[in-house]
Amino acid sequence: MAAYDLEEQESIEDLKAWWTRWGTLVTWVAVGLAAIVVGVQGWRWWHSGRADEASALYSAVAAATRGTGDAAKAKDAMAVLADKYAGTAYAPRAALLYAKQLWSAGDKAGAKAQLLWVVDRSSDDDLKQVARYRLAEILLDEKNTDEALKLLDTRHSDAYAGLYADLRGDALSAAGRNDEARAAYQTALAKIDPKSPYRSFVQVKLDALGGALPSGAPSDAKAPATAAPATAAPAAAPSSAAPAAPAPAAKP
Repeated sequence: MAAYDLEEQESIEDLKAWWTRWGTLVTWVAVGLAAIVVGVQGWRWWHSGRADEASALYSAVAAATRGTGDAAKAKDAMAVLADKYAGTAYAPRAALLYAKQLWSAGDKAGAKAQLLWVVDRSSDDDLKQVARYRLAEILLDEKNTDEALKLLDTRHSDAYAGLYADLRGDALSAAGRNDEARAAYQTALAKIDPKSPYRSFVQVKLDALGGALPSGAPSDAKAPATAAPATAAPAAAPSSAAPAAPAPAAKP
Protein backbone atom coordinates (compact mmCIF):
# COMPACT_ATOMS: atom_id res chain seq x y z
CA MET A 1 0.00 0.00 0.00
CA ALA A 2 2.87 2.29 0.90
CA ALA A 3 4.51 1.56 -2.49
CA TYR A 4 1.24 2.41 -4.24
CA ASP A 5 0.94 5.66 -2.33
CA LEU A 6 4.50 6.54 -3.27
CA GLU A 7 3.81 5.90 -6.97
CA GLU A 8 0.67 7.98 -6.75
CA GLN A 9 2.59 10.80 -5.12
CA GLU A 10 5.23 10.63 -7.85
CA SER A 11 2.50 10.86 -10.51
CA ILE A 12 1.07 13.91 -8.83
CA GLU A 13 4.49 15.53 -8.68
CA ASP A 14 5.05 14.72 -12.36
CA LEU A 15 1.70 16.26 -13.24
CA LYS A 16 2.53 19.39 -11.27
CA ALA A 17 5.83 19.69 -13.05
CA TRP A 18 4.19 19.19 -16.44
CA TRP A 19 1.55 21.79 -15.64
CA THR A 20 4.18 24.22 -14.45
CA ARG A 21 5.92 23.87 -17.79
CA TRP A 22 2.98 23.61 -20.14
CA GLY A 23 -0.03 24.90 -18.22
CA THR A 24 0.08 28.46 -19.55
CA LEU A 25 0.28 27.25 -23.16
CA VAL A 26 -2.57 24.77 -22.65
CA THR A 27 -4.69 27.53 -21.12
CA TRP A 28 -4.08 29.86 -24.04
CA VAL A 29 -4.81 27.11 -26.55
CA ALA A 30 -8.08 26.33 -24.77
CA VAL A 31 -9.00 30.03 -24.68
CA GLY A 32 -8.14 30.35 -28.39
CA LEU A 33 -10.26 27.36 -29.35
CA ALA A 34 -13.16 28.70 -27.31
CA ALA A 35 -12.82 32.09 -29.00
CA ILE A 36 -12.83 30.43 -32.44
CA VAL A 37 -15.96 28.44 -31.60
CA VAL A 38 -17.70 31.53 -30.27
CA GLY A 39 -16.56 33.53 -33.31
CA VAL A 40 -17.80 30.95 -35.79
CA GLN A 41 -21.15 30.67 -34.04
CA GLY A 42 -21.42 34.45 -33.87
CA TRP A 43 -20.57 34.80 -37.57
CA ARG A 44 -23.19 32.19 -38.46
CA TRP A 45 -25.77 34.00 -36.37
CA TRP A 46 -24.85 37.36 -37.91
CA HIS A 47 -24.83 35.95 -41.45
CA SER A 48 -28.17 34.21 -40.89
CA GLY A 49 -29.63 37.44 -39.55
CA ARG A 50 -28.41 39.40 -42.57
CA ALA A 51 -29.80 36.78 -44.94
CA ASP A 52 -33.18 36.99 -43.22
CA GLU A 53 -33.19 40.78 -43.45
CA ALA A 54 -32.12 40.73 -47.11
CA SER A 55 -34.76 38.11 -47.88
CA ALA A 56 -37.45 40.30 -46.31
CA LEU A 57 -36.33 43.29 -48.39
CA TYR A 58 -36.27 41.18 -51.55
CA SER A 59 -39.84 40.06 -50.81
CA ALA A 60 -40.82 43.70 -50.34
CA VAL A 61 -39.36 44.63 -53.73
CA ALA A 62 -41.02 41.62 -55.38
CA ALA A 63 -44.40 42.50 -53.86
CA ALA A 64 -44.06 46.17 -54.78
CA THR A 65 -43.27 45.38 -58.42
CA ARG A 66 -46.22 43.06 -59.06
CA GLY A 67 -49.06 44.32 -61.23
CA THR A 68 -49.30 48.10 -61.10
CA GLY A 69 -46.87 47.96 -58.19
CA ASP A 70 -45.82 50.52 -55.63
CA ALA A 71 -42.80 52.33 -57.03
CA ALA A 72 -42.05 54.17 -53.79
CA LYS A 73 -41.92 50.99 -51.71
CA ALA A 74 -39.83 49.20 -54.35
CA LYS A 75 -37.40 52.13 -54.46
CA ASP A 76 -37.02 52.30 -50.67
CA ALA A 77 -36.50 48.56 -50.24
CA MET A 78 -34.04 48.42 -53.14
CA ALA A 79 -32.07 51.36 -51.73
CA VAL A 80 -31.57 49.54 -48.42
CA LEU A 81 -30.62 46.31 -50.21
CA ALA A 82 -28.04 48.07 -52.37
CA ASP A 83 -26.63 50.01 -49.42
CA LYS A 84 -26.44 47.34 -46.70
CA TYR A 85 -26.84 43.97 -48.40
CA ALA A 86 -25.16 44.40 -51.78
CA GLY A 87 -23.11 41.25 -51.25
CA THR A 88 -26.11 38.98 -50.74
CA ALA A 89 -27.78 36.89 -53.44
CA TYR A 90 -30.99 38.87 -52.97
CA ALA A 91 -29.75 42.34 -53.98
CA PRO A 92 -29.03 41.72 -57.70
CA ARG A 93 -32.25 39.74 -58.11
CA ALA A 94 -34.24 42.55 -56.56
CA ALA A 95 -32.43 45.03 -58.83
CA LEU A 96 -33.58 43.09 -61.90
CA LEU A 97 -37.19 43.18 -60.68
CA TYR A 98 -36.95 46.89 -59.93
CA ALA A 99 -35.35 47.57 -63.32
CA LYS A 100 -38.27 45.85 -65.02
CA GLN A 101 -40.71 48.05 -63.10
CA LEU A 102 -38.79 51.20 -64.05
CA TRP A 103 -38.69 50.07 -67.70
CA SER A 104 -42.45 49.53 -67.71
CA ALA A 105 -42.97 52.96 -66.14
CA GLY A 106 -40.90 54.59 -68.89
CA ASP A 107 -37.91 55.38 -66.69
CA LYS A 108 -35.27 53.94 -69.02
CA ALA A 109 -32.41 55.79 -67.34
CA GLY A 110 -33.39 54.34 -63.98
CA ALA A 111 -33.70 50.86 -65.46
CA LYS A 112 -30.25 51.16 -67.04
CA ALA A 113 -28.76 52.23 -63.71
CA GLN A 114 -30.18 49.15 -61.97
CA LEU A 115 -29.00 46.81 -64.72
CA LEU A 116 -25.50 48.32 -64.72
CA TRP A 117 -25.42 47.84 -60.95
CA VAL A 118 -26.12 44.12 -61.44
CA VAL A 119 -23.39 43.83 -64.09
CA ASP A 120 -20.88 45.62 -61.85
CA ARG A 121 -21.78 44.16 -58.46
CA SER A 122 -23.30 40.71 -58.88
CA SER A 123 -21.09 37.65 -58.42
CA ASP A 124 -23.59 35.49 -60.31
CA ASP A 125 -22.64 35.14 -64.00
CA ASP A 126 -26.17 34.08 -64.86
CA LEU A 127 -27.62 37.30 -63.48
CA LYS A 128 -24.97 39.34 -65.28
CA GLN A 129 -26.02 37.77 -68.59
CA VAL A 130 -29.67 38.60 -67.90
CA ALA A 131 -28.72 42.20 -67.08
CA ARG A 132 -26.59 42.58 -70.22
CA TYR A 133 -29.42 41.26 -72.38
CA ARG A 134 -31.86 43.77 -70.91
CA LEU A 135 -29.35 46.59 -71.27
CA ALA A 136 -28.96 45.68 -74.93
CA GLU A 137 -32.75 45.88 -75.30
CA ILE A 138 -32.75 49.40 -73.89
CA LEU A 139 -29.82 50.48 -76.05
CA LEU A 140 -31.53 49.10 -79.14
CA ASP A 141 -34.70 50.95 -78.19
CA GLU A 142 -32.56 54.10 -78.02
CA LYS A 143 -31.23 53.35 -81.56
CA ASN A 144 -27.77 52.82 -80.10
CA THR A 145 -27.09 49.69 -82.13
CA ASP A 146 -23.30 49.78 -81.83
CA GLU A 147 -23.35 49.66 -78.03
CA ALA A 148 -26.12 47.05 -78.06
CA LEU A 149 -24.02 44.83 -80.35
CA LYS A 150 -21.00 45.20 -78.06
CA LEU A 151 -23.04 43.84 -75.17
CA LEU A 152 -24.51 41.03 -77.25
CA ASP A 153 -21.05 40.04 -78.47
CA THR A 154 -19.71 39.59 -74.93
CA ARG A 155 -19.03 36.06 -73.77
CA HIS A 156 -22.20 34.27 -72.64
CA SER A 157 -23.31 30.74 -71.90
CA ASP A 158 -24.97 28.48 -74.45
CA ALA A 159 -28.20 28.61 -72.45
CA TYR A 160 -28.61 32.24 -73.57
CA ALA A 161 -27.16 31.87 -77.08
CA GLY A 162 -30.54 31.76 -78.82
CA LEU A 163 -31.87 34.88 -77.11
CA TYR A 164 -28.65 36.80 -77.62
CA ALA A 165 -28.52 35.82 -81.31
CA ASP A 166 -32.14 36.85 -81.86
CA LEU A 167 -31.64 40.29 -80.30
CA ARG A 168 -28.37 40.60 -82.21
CA GLY A 169 -30.37 39.98 -85.39
CA ASP A 170 -32.71 42.82 -84.40
CA ALA A 171 -29.76 45.17 -83.88
CA LEU A 172 -28.13 44.23 -87.18
CA SER A 173 -31.43 44.60 -89.02
CA ALA A 174 -31.92 48.06 -87.48
CA ALA A 175 -28.42 48.97 -88.71
CA GLY A 176 -29.30 47.85 -92.25
CA ARG A 177 -26.88 44.90 -92.14
CA ASN A 178 -29.48 42.47 -93.43
CA ASP A 179 -27.29 39.54 -94.43
CA GLU A 180 -25.67 39.54 -90.99
CA ALA A 181 -29.09 39.84 -89.40
CA ARG A 182 -30.35 36.82 -91.35
CA ALA A 183 -27.31 34.83 -90.21
CA ALA A 184 -27.97 35.87 -86.60
CA TYR A 185 -31.62 34.77 -86.84
CA GLN A 186 -30.50 31.44 -88.28
CA THR A 187 -28.15 31.03 -85.32
CA ALA A 188 -31.02 31.85 -82.97
CA LEU A 189 -33.25 29.21 -84.56
CA ALA A 190 -30.46 26.67 -84.24
CA LYS A 191 -30.01 27.45 -80.53
CA ILE A 192 -33.63 27.81 -79.40
CA ASP A 193 -35.46 24.68 -78.28
CA PRO A 194 -37.31 23.21 -81.30
CA LYS A 195 -40.46 22.94 -79.16
CA SER A 196 -40.38 26.56 -78.05
CA PRO A 197 -43.22 28.72 -79.47
CA TYR A 198 -40.74 31.61 -79.52
CA ARG A 199 -39.15 30.13 -82.65
CA SER A 200 -42.10 31.29 -84.71
CA PHE A 201 -41.36 34.95 -83.87
CA VAL A 202 -37.74 34.52 -84.94
CA GLN A 203 -38.84 32.78 -88.13
CA VAL A 204 -41.18 35.67 -89.00
CA LYS A 205 -38.29 38.14 -88.71
CA LEU A 206 -36.03 35.90 -90.78
CA ASP A 207 -38.67 35.53 -93.47
CA ALA A 208 -39.18 39.30 -93.55
CA LEU A 209 -35.52 39.65 -94.55
CA GLY A 210 -35.85 37.13 -97.37
CA GLY A 211 -35.46 33.86 -95.49
CA ALA A 212 -32.39 31.85 -94.63
CA LEU A 213 -29.09 32.51 -96.34
CA PRO A 214 -28.24 29.89 -98.98
CA SER A 215 -25.95 27.15 -97.71
CA GLY A 216 -22.34 28.22 -98.13
CA ALA A 217 -23.25 31.84 -98.87
CA PRO A 218 -20.64 34.33 -97.59
CA SER A 219 -21.65 36.35 -94.58
CA ASP A 220 -19.91 38.92 -92.42
CA ALA A 221 -22.01 37.94 -89.42
CA LYS A 222 -19.95 37.60 -86.31
CA ALA A 223 -20.81 34.59 -84.20
CA PRO A 224 -21.20 35.58 -80.55
CA ALA A 225 -18.77 34.01 -78.10
CA THR A 226 -20.25 31.34 -75.89
CA ALA A 227 -19.06 29.49 -72.86
CA ALA A 228 -20.03 26.19 -71.31
CA PRO A 229 -23.79 25.79 -70.75
CA ALA A 230 -25.04 27.54 -67.64
CA THR A 231 -26.73 25.57 -64.88
CA ALA A 232 -29.65 27.98 -64.68
CA ALA A 233 -32.17 28.14 -67.50
CA PRO A 234 -33.47 31.45 -68.90
CA ALA A 235 -36.95 32.82 -68.29
CA ALA A 236 -38.93 36.08 -68.88
CA ALA A 237 -37.50 39.70 -68.84
CA PRO A 238 -38.89 43.20 -69.60
CA SER A 239 -39.91 41.87 -73.00
CA SER A 240 -41.46 38.45 -73.43
CA ALA A 241 -38.26 37.04 -74.93
CA ALA A 242 -35.79 38.03 -72.25
CA PRO A 243 -34.71 35.86 -69.30
CA ALA A 244 -35.74 36.63 -65.73
CA ALA A 245 -33.67 36.29 -62.59
CA PRO A 246 -34.35 33.19 -60.49
CA ALA A 247 -35.57 33.95 -56.98
CA PRO A 248 -33.20 33.02 -54.15
CA ALA A 249 -33.91 29.69 -52.54
CA ALA A 250 -35.99 29.94 -49.39
CA LYS A 251 -34.09 29.49 -46.14
CA PRO A 252 -34.99 26.28 -44.26
